[in-house]
Amino acid sequence: MSDTDRRSTTIEPVGDLLASTPETAYFWGRVAGDGALSENCVTVRTEDETAAEALAAVAGADRTDQAHRVAARESAHDASIVRFEEEFELQVFGPLADRASAALGLPIDGQPGGYRFDTFAEYRPQLLRGLLEACGTVCFRESSGSVGISFVHDEEGLLRTVRALLDAAEPHVPADSLSEASSGGHWFGLADDADTDAFAQCVYADSDESGLYSADRRQKLRRSVERATDAEVGELS
Repeated sequence: MSDTDRRSTTIEPVGDLLASTPETAYFWGRVAGDGALSENCVTVRTEDETAAEALAAVAGADRTDQAHRVAARESAHDASIVRFEEEFELQVFGPLADRASAALGLPIDGQPGGYRFDTFAEYRPQLLRGLLEACGTVCFRESSGSVGISFVHDEEGLLRTVRALLDAAEPHVPADSLSEASSGGHWFGLADDADTDAFAQCVYADSDESGLYSADRRQKLRRSVERATDAEVGELS
């Protein structure tokens, strides 16, 4: 399936969003990276319609439950750069927020988070895919002909957890130390010797079959890897 095609996979709602499944691993990766928990509400955002449909399907929500708007977004690394992009926002109301905070250590109402994702150890690629799409950036470095992949977030604790997930991933993905971002918060990038091709193939394995992905982000990563390797990588699926 081409990245530009509409997703044809049917995603079934998950009865318990805190159960360990590929769908919930992806869902909570997206929430942790670009979402929020408040009393009786879990909010998750995405800039891609494909991912918006997947998240709504996992949560058993109708697309009409989502807010759709054009939002101003500062560059993760340079606050002086502002882009206007589509944004989809899904909210799940009820006791899920309190349960997720207790089970996964996600921060609620501005409180510090503990970020415990051990329950998704079997589905690390899907969890990392959600995190990459929610708070990761991908670029092609013209000067070095390489792929730059970094993670940016206000919560330093989340980024430390992401680095630990990458360290435990197969294949191992070396990462640089955390730094402060000019736009606020913190960031880290994959090390220069990281195999970004292998990382991309691992993170997006079976994504076509599951339907759990952002078409725009997957395509950007594939094209960046192809430019860096000077070879046709093909679909990340």
